[in-house]
Amino acid sequence: MEYHLAIEKQRAFFLTGATRPIGYRLRQLKLLKGAIQKYEAEILEALCTDLGKPAFEGYATEVGMVYEEIGHALRYLKKWARPKRVRAPLTQFPSSCRLYEEPKGIALIMSPWNYPFQLTAAPLVAAIAAGNCVVVKPSRYSEATSAVLEKMLAESFEAEYITIFQGGSAVNTELLREKFDHIFFTGSPAVGHVVMQAAARHLTPVTLELGGKSPCIVDETANIGLAARRIAWGKLINAGQTCVAPDYVAVHRKVKSRFEEAYKKAVLDLYGDAPLEQKDYGKIINRKHFDRLLGLLEQERSVWGGKSNADTLKIEPALLQEATWDSPAMQEEIFGPILPVLTFDSFTGLFEELKQKPVPLAAYLFTKNPQHEEMFRHELRFGGGCINDTVVHLTNPRMPFGGAGQSGMGNYHGYYGFLTFSHQKSILKKSNVVDVPVRYAPYGDRLSTIKKLMR
Repeated sequence: MEYHLAIEKQRAFFLTGATRPIGYRLRQLKLLKGAIQKYEAEILEALCTDLGKPAFEGYATEVGMVYEEIGHALRYLKKWARPKRVRAPLTQFPSSCRLYEEPKGIALIMSPWNYPFQLTAAPLVAAIAAGNCVVVKPSRYSEATSAVLEKMLAESFEAEYITIFQGGSAVNTELLREKFDHIFFTGSPAVGHVVMQAAARHLTPVTLELGGKSPCIVDETANIGLAARRIAWGKLINAGQTCVAPDYVAVHRKVKSRFEEAYKKAVLDLYGDAPLEQKDYGKIINRKHFDRLLGLLEQERSVWGGKSNADTLKIEPALLQEATWDSPAMQEEIFGPILPVLTFDSFTGLFEELKQKPVPLAAYLFTKNPQHEEMFRHELRFGGGCINDTVVHLTNPRMPFGGAGQSGMGNYHGYYGFLTFSHQKSILKKSNVVDVPVRYAPYGDRLSTIKKLMR
């Protein structure tokens, strides 16, 4: 009943039209930015508590990215929301056609624990920009960050506009019984199935940001040292708990040994010879995931690194040097600092293997070969990715971020987030001066005429 009443209050507020004016949305975005600035130190401290994130990493991968999303929306919102004129078909002469972006209504944002601030606030920016009311449901696992989010949002916004509910799966279940106008979920494919089934009861549109086993390909032409450094960075930020982290590396046999040595050196350069004691190296979110990752390591034969500390929930970066498609670590998304290394001899053969796998959220290629680049762009399906880098494609608010197939549906960031939380309403305005009679019965011998007009 609590959730139902809260949503009904939001719906009543939305129906007043208060959230529709662009000026109102801009004010709320500025208010959100001011609130984040006020609580910035607490947010960074909470991220350290939940995930061991150093302040630099917390700002660069969470707070700073949200600031960029807000700044981008403030700059371009008026342009995004402007009615767009489109060409009218000849059959409807004389007329004019326009597209109007209108808010969907009440949005539910369900966020995960791995980037608990950014993956809550970034879609919230898009929902505000599009003129919606919002219910926020953060993860119970990132307890400290969720507490700061609750305090910040409750202090900054009226509950009839933006409200937040804390709790575990029981709260998720109760919220999903309610009717929303859009559900934005970031998390595992298993929970994504539950969200989509619940949404289907009300025919609610959904955005699912899921995950999968994102491949990283290193061919024989790659700059091995630079590739290893960039792969290590992308794999090990947030201790590997990143949905777009390279899940595994497929390396050409000619450069496999060189890559493994370069990766080991990159890890030592980043975190020293005692990563478990390094303050710039994060921890696993909880004991459940810590034990799961150790279970994967125990089933492998040739492992470099991988020491752990159960008290701090830290696991050293690990390299699985004899991984195959059948390895235990290749049967699930790893979501930790463990990197399997697979070997290939034929680039084309590798692609044929990858095409049979579920569509990943991201993919990466390190190469100097233009033909390999073209194959990567046009023949491999994935949500988004990089050539000669990892992860950073999602930092550009001018590009959409999202999955495909098993890795999700829909996208956001910048204008694409605005579109996700908007409905494009099409309106054709017909002239009253002229009424072309060709469409009216009786049709007589006008078939040839309509064929000329519609082709």
